[in-house]
Amino acid sequence: MRSGRAITLAAVLLGLFTALVIPPAEAKPSPQAQLEKLTKQAADLQKAYRGQIQSLEDTRDAAQKAGNRMKKLRTDLAAAEKQIAQFYANSYMSGTIDGPKVFTYSGDPDSILGQAATVTYLAEEKNQRLNRISGLIKESRTAKKEADGKISDLKKEIDRLEAKKKDVGQLLRKFGFQAPDAGSGLTARMVSIRNVILQGFPMPFGVGCLRPGDPGEHGKGRACDFMMSTGGRMPDAAAQARGDALAQWCIENGRQLGIMYIIWRQRYYDIRTGAGWRTMSDRGGVTANHYDHVHVSVF
Repeated sequence: MRSGRAITLAAVLLGLFTALVIPPAEAKPSPQAQLEKLTKQAADLQKAYRGQIQSLEDTRDAAQKAGNRMKKLRTDLAAAEKQIAQFYANSYMSGTIDGPKVFTYSGDPDSILGQAATVTYLAEEKNQRLNRISGLIKESRTAKKEADGKISDLKKEIDRLEAKKKDVGQLLRKFGFQAPDAGSGLTARMVSIRNVILQGFPMPFGVGCLRPGDPGEHGKGRACDFMMSTGGRMPDAAAQARGDALAQWCIENGRQLGIMYIIWRQRYYDIRTGAGWRTMSDRGGVTANHYDHVHVSVF
């Protein structure tokens, strides 16, 4: 009999703690379901745009990170809830908690932690476990809010890009599709644009184009990096000015020559959408963030 009541007590407590985080019913799909749907739409857009869309990738990655954090916190919270429920059950079985008194708690679920904390016979270990659950509840709510916001950003970005598909389709038809040359591994368009750039801009630090195995434009022979320094160092003032001038030249001539997008100084400019410069997510270094080279991708 006592064992059965202990199990019932643990179940009641677990239900109360769960109610603090999970609403009785959700009218809309879960964040994970929304993210999976939007991720598929993003992949379809990448194909339609025939290449990477940096704004879409950054927004999608941010949404995925926020969703993963929310999922982990919920897993941690579920584990902590089970531990505290078992703790109460064990304490009741050993006679250290007055079971009937626990059942007399009143008020909404948000007040249960405060009421429980006032019980004088709770040991320090109990308080620590309750505080951990309280902290996880707050973190979970914050994480869900952040995930919802990132998912909303991703949906807005997809809607923006969907609205541009007709214009992008016209550009794709204008420039067609080019396969890389067997010798250089670059498309004829990339070779032509590289040569025009080299005629107008001195490149004392060299140019890097084909990168076999790269899943992006470098691997397809449709991108070159015009270096403004070497060894992962920040360019000096003159080299940075040269990079600025090259990036601006690409923007002004991109639609005529077939340039798809430019990345420079942790910003990207997508010729396809004409949305202007947008900040790129931090990749963790000078080269990864494109501070030492101008990346140019073509159709």
